Amino acid sequence: MVGLRYTRAKRNRVGINSLVSIIGVAVGVAVLIVVLSVVNGFQEEVRSRILGFASHVQISGVGRQLADWRAIARIATQHPRVKAAAPFVDAPAMLFAGDAVRGALVRGVDPQLEERVADFGRYMRAGSLAALKAGEYGVVLGSDLARTLGAAPGDKVTLVAPQGQSGPDGVSPTLAQLTVVGVFEAGFQEADALLAVMHIADTQALYRMGAAVSGVRLKLDDAFAARQVSRELLDRLPPEAFTTDWTRIHTNFFAAVEITKRIMFVILALIVVVAAINVVSTLVVMVTGKQGDIAILRSMGASPREVMRIFVVHGMVLGVLGTLAGVALGAALALNIDVIVPAVERAFSVKFIAKEVYLIDALPSALRAADVIAVAATALALSLCATLYPSWRAARTAPAEALRYE
Repeated sequence: MVGLRYTRAKRNRVGINSLVSIIGVAVGVAVLIVVLSVVNGFQEEVRSRILGFASHVQISGVGRQLADWRAIARIATQHPRVKAAAPFVDAPAMLFAGDAVRGALVRGVDPQLEERVADFGRYMRAGSLAALKAGEYGVVLGSDLARTLGAAPGDKVTLVAPQGQSGPDGVSPTLAQLTVVGVFEAGFQEADALLAVMHIADTQALYRMGAAVSGVRLKLDDAFAARQVSRELLDRLPPEAFTTDWTRIHTNFFAAVEITKRIMFVILALIVVVAAINVVSTLVVMVTGKQGDIAILRSMGASPREVMRIFVVHGMVLGVLGTLAGVALGAALALNIDVIVPAVERAFSVKFIAKEVYLIDALPSALRAADVIAVAATALALSLCATLYPSWRAARTAPAEALRYE
């Protein structure tokens, strides 16, 4: 009762100090929740976009070629977690259109099978993957690649492949004129600026691969089971085939994001530490100003432990109120970040997210209960620690000394 009453006190600046302490804790908690939610959203958004083009599991052969890919795909699809398989050919190339030239990664796919393992359809901005026909040498370009080349659906681009023909003057590179039949925009630079998709039969012909492919892409019922499935498939496949999964291909990126999240948690938790120090100062001021009250309570029979509990309760009330306010504010901001950030960008004519740097062009957010609980628990623990010294100091107050000059 006394601890709660002190929280509402108006005299001797106790009330304003308590309010400042609550605001400090609330701001620290809110900032920590928002930042962690943004990091989570960034990680999930990039993962979903990468998995739209990168397979869950990829089977390749020695020298980046698989001769009998159908047998490989048949073995792979017998695994209960594999939902679909599709062959692919990956090869480097140079693309020309007028005076524009750009290096590209050509990916040959079977349009019907590819739609089962990738999400090309949801990213198409013009045309469709089905427009790729064997023998017609059509190509679907990433949006940034198409913009650099100045190419739109219906335009022609020239492909230069390093595999060429031997002649009296040496090896001449292979040239082919392609027709742009579609443009996709995945939202991350690696695909939009580099990827050119062709029919697998045309790619095999240009790169003189015969019936061989670079590998087989697999889609699983659960992307997070990729590492386990990859190991299990390796025991079933012939010796010349090996597997890899998306967690290994992009392991450095996602590990960096996870480490960044932990570091940011520690750094931003210092805001809560500063707020907890403010709680310490508030309680120290209160203990100094309440020496007479403490002495009277001790004279009435209150034990040092009971006096200590009064100030622990008061400090914890500040911490709990600040934490609850911070959780509410942080959750509200995190859930509406997609509205708040564009509004700020329009108001100040700035751009916070550059797709060339961050792979995505909007600030995502994913609020997780585990993060909220961790932040709230950290704030409450720091608030409790902040109450211990001032409460201990109050409990040591000697009644005679405190009342000598009253």
